[in-house]
Amino acid sequence: MPALWPLTPALRFIITGCAAAAVHLGVVMGLVGGAGLAPLLANGLGWLVAFGVSFTGHQCWTFAHQGAHWRQALPRFLALSALGFGINEGAYALALHFLPWRYDVLLAGVLVLVAVGTYVLSKLWAFRGRTASAGR
Repeated sequence: MPALWPLTPALRFIITGCAAAAVHLGVVMGLVGGAGLAPLLANGLGWLVAFGVSFTGHQCWTFAHQGAHWRQALPRFLALSALGFGINEGAYALALHFLPWRYDVLLAGVLVLVAVGTYVLSKLWAFRGRTASAGR
């Protein structure tokens, strides 16, 4: 039975990204509020947990049509995600230092900003299958 509302890869990326961001934010809030960890340390642990959600969702759903084998996509996406996390952590540190808002609000904003670049690089490089690049 055909889908009533087919989801484009961009919408799938948003849904998967929102799930991963919710996990990331939830882990950070739990570690800061429940365990008393510093927000920047908790952010690193939140990223590690959310990476599994993000990779699995993007490999199996968002970019599955591109045909990248997980062994090819995993190291690429890990590198891309680590770069995104580095940008995230730097922006988050600056925001925590200079803005008077709550740590969770600042992190949510940073996560959204980094997601745009991650989508573009995921589509064009991390999850590009061999067939997508064969004619180039």
